[in-house]
Amino acid sequence: MIKEIQAKTLLARVKGTDEWFGLYYNFNLYRGCQHQCIYCDSRSECYQIENFNQDVLIKANAIELMRKELAGKRVVGTIGTGSMNDPYMPLEKDVRLTRRALEVIAEFGFPVHIITKSDLVLRDLDLLEKISRTTYAAISFTITTADDALSKKLEPGAPVTSRRLATMKTLADHGILTGITMMPILPFIEDNEENITRIVTLAHENGAKYIIPAFGMTLRDRQRAYYYARLDHHFPGLRARYEKAFGERYSAHAQNRAGLGKVFEELRERYGIAAKMPVFSPRPRPRADRNQPALF
Repeated sequence: MIKEIQAKTLLARVKGTDEWFGLYYNFNLYRGCQHQCIYCDSRSECYQIENFNQDVLIKANAIELMRKELAGKRVVGTIGTGSMNDPYMPLEKDVRLTRRALEVIAEFGFPVHIITKSDLVLRDLDLLEKISRTTYAAISFTITTADDALSKKLEPGAPVTSRRLATMKTLADHGILTGITMMPILPFIEDNEENITRIVTLAHENGAKYIIPAFGMTLRDRQRAYYYARLDHHFPGLRARYEKAFGERYSAHAQNRAGLGKVFEELRERYGIAAKMPVFSPRPRPRADRNQPALF
């Protein structure tokens, strides 16, 4: 079910220093996600998203809130989206909240970092180029497997890996900073040298400037229950291995993560790919720019 809600606030200040994604602010235009990735951490109870598997809630007043909140910000810092859902899930093609948000971000002269699994991002190439010319725009594609058939099982509502890579190359060819969030790497499924080698090689061939890795996954309450149910469907017998190896732990580390890390480091150095994304340094916003749109 898709329905509209009214949000009270939109932009959240990221606490501390975000060394992973370089964010200063974060926002989500939707609650829930149509990509239905079987491992998604956003199903966890701590995020208080009820009916994650059935409903997508649209923050109908999001653009109005963004304009109001950006007008009062004293610091120009990177605004991120894509941590709790994909801003380019299928409904975005018609709803266009993400595009309208980018229009406001460009108008006010703020940088942006988007995490996605979708090739729909190409629709907004004009806005990403505009933002890049004034501050900073980065697009990170989540890629956990190099195999399209496997990605379709793990991320059934998202474009397959090859489509994401092709989109990344197009963005890179247009001068947009782009790379990969290689996370999660699922134990017993994706944590092998062949997969890691293939992802890094394809990243290099398609213009990635950085890869942010995490060898393992979280396993929390509702997230674990849903993931195990999907394992029973797609990988009969694998659930028992998880239960034996990880029990009720919060996280599940990849097998031989040290060895995988070594393979990753050797390859990324060979190809000149960074293990951290280049970030935009926050700066004070000129007082004259506050409470009015930027003039570029």
